[in-house]
Amino acid sequence: MRVAGQTTLRDQATLVGVGIHSGLPVTLTIHPADPGTGVRFIRTRIDGCRDREFLADIDAVTATDFATVLGDTTGPLISTAEHVLAALSGVGVDNAVVEVDGPEVPIMDGSAAPFVAAIDLAGLETFRQPRRCIRVLKRLRVAIGDAFGEIEPNPRGFRIEAEVNFDHPLIGRQSLGVDVKPDVFRREIARARTFGFMRDVASLWSSGYALGASLENTLVVADTRILNPEGVRFPDEFVRHKILDAVGDLALAGAPLLATYRSVRGGHKLNHAVLCALMSDRSAWTWSDDEMAWPTRAQPDLGARMAASFGLEIS
Repeated sequence: MRVAGQTTLRDQATLVGVGIHSGLPVTLTIHPADPGTGVRFIRTRIDGCRDREFLADIDAVTATDFATVLGDTTGPLISTAEHVLAALSGVGVDNAVVEVDGPEVPIMDGSAAPFVAAIDLAGLETFRQPRRCIRVLKRLRVAIGDAFGEIEPNPRGFRIEAEVNFDHPLIGRQSLGVDVKPDVFRREIARARTFGFMRDVASLWSSGYALGASLENTLVVADTRILNPEGVRFPDEFVRHKILDAVGDLALAGAPLLATYRSVRGGHKLNHAVLCALMSDRSAWTWSDDEMAWPTRAQPDLGARMAASFGLEIS
């Protein structure tokens, strides 16, 4: 059995943008890290406090209402972490230190594609130390209202199946299943954007959310049309973005999953609940050095083209 080595970035990658909820400018830098580091976040420029560093795992989750918020014993530190986590997990980066100088990860264009482009431009390095996976051993199901999520064994790799059902003529019911591998993630999932409804804007603003949202970083749905001039990137972009979010949220397991995850009407709260149910049941999973740990390679040419097409500020 061939076992792939752990990976990290060959060089650091920096992105500059705004937070979708705070509207504040923020710089994010992804640094290379040693094998065994996992994904760690460093929050800098905290008023009157030293920088805070913490491991990105399920214990770091402090809120899941409109985004995945991470922190430590001092409280929440970084919001909207799901897209950069999805990019790292989706292209197979095991070890990285993500430095953020504000309360949110920059939303960029609302998808994971800018982070993927930055990672591909930086390149990947593979270590001799083997990658470990989490092999799911039995099926678990969690329901929250009319939404439910379930995770079950999948010896062939990591698969996500999602369904959304919105009472809106432009969305309705959409379903999709994908085997989450780097090339599939780049091609089918990474470009799907976060979305919102014009009818919800006033209530979100009054609650202090979506202050940085715009047509440049959010797919906006009005009563009868998509407000973004370019329209949708995929006919089923809405369910694809739900899969993107699930990739990021489930990355908080701390290792690649050998599992199929199924989500119906789900979101961050449900993703986190299923992952917590899994990780708290030691009869439901085991560590495994497995062939599923596919070899990963960056695509610098594709990263450069993606960066140019989005007009991104990446260094």
